[in-house]
Amino acid sequence: MPSLAPVTDAHRFDETALAAHLKAAGLDGFDGPVSVLQFQGGQSNPTFLIEAGSRKYVLRKKPPGDLLPSAHQIEREYKAMTALAKIDVPVPDCLLLEENSEIIGTAFYVMNHLDGRIFDDYDMAGLDAEDRAAAYRSMGDTLAALHRVDPAAIELGDFGWPEGYIDRQIARWSKQYRASETVPIPEMDNLISWLPEHRPAAEQGGDETGIAHGDFRVGNLMLHPTEPRVIAVLDWELATLGHPLADLAYNVMPWRLPADLKALRGLVGLDLTTLGIPGEDAYVARYCDATGRDGIPDWPFYLAFALFRLAAICQGVKARALSGNASSENAHDIGDLAPILAKTGWETTGG
Repeated sequence: MPSLAPVTDAHRFDETALAAHLKAAGLDGFDGPVSVLQFQGGQSNPTFLIEAGSRKYVLRKKPPGDLLPSAHQIEREYKAMTALAKIDVPVPDCLLLEENSEIIGTAFYVMNHLDGRIFDDYDMAGLDAEDRAAAYRSMGDTLAALHRVDPAAIELGDFGWPEGYIDRQIARWSKQYRASETVPIPEMDNLISWLPEHRPAAEQGGDETGIAHGDFRVGNLMLHPTEPRVIAVLDWELATLGHPLADLAYNVMPWRLPADLKALRGLVGLDLTTLGIPGEDAYVARYCDATGRDGIPDWPFYLAFALFRLAAICQGVKARALSGNASSENAHDIGDLAPILAKTGWETTGG
């Protein structure tokens, strides 16, 4: 579970100004003394627990300082969750978006606080095998439900370009990686060259489009307080119109990563059967059944792409940590994952 701590110096803001603004905005139930704590663990948009009287809220904001182009778009998070709240994809209820950076220094939004359980790692320590198996089924079924949504039906038809997602993502994260590069990673150089040349053609499904969460993993899912089912998908910063299989591959990465990594423990080396965790093939097959697919011929490409993309994200975390502008105390450990992810991604290609 993410821990709470006093707001760090790097992310401190005017709490009095915030309280006055939320009260004036008529935020549902907002009243009484206000306290603010910061959630630990997030690497991008800092997140805070706001308590006012008997009510709890969650605030997410952009980090301070100079930001990479197109990053930290909390406005897009708010738009996605507001739209998805109308259907059967579980998201928190969003209450207010404030784009005026003069209130607390950056744009922010506020949503209802939910009681539930968040697991940092895919082993879901503390669950028994039966509940763990059910939680994995719920995770995969939730992702499949998202990918079955018609974006236009919930007014998200303009949430991104309907074609060319993979090409744009390769270009974007190659650029972001170069902008935050600190030391050479040969496998990233290899992937930057290999991926554009091996993207599945449009007629092979390479331009398929749906709503892609962009960071769909255990740590961004909240389970019911006592039941092994997902009640909320969190952190929609990277959501867009994108390729569903890229989203799936990102979700499946831990099946390719060692369990002894310091900051992102995978599943390799664990006894999955005893734990109640399905194998990669079984998990993907259930997703395919739920979305009407007859297998995924280009699965290694999508896995390599997902690993490359996360390596680029981790490299950005590394750069922010070195500049003193990271959102979490373990940012250096997250940043150190970049070469491991790049190596695994390159190995996935057979390189």
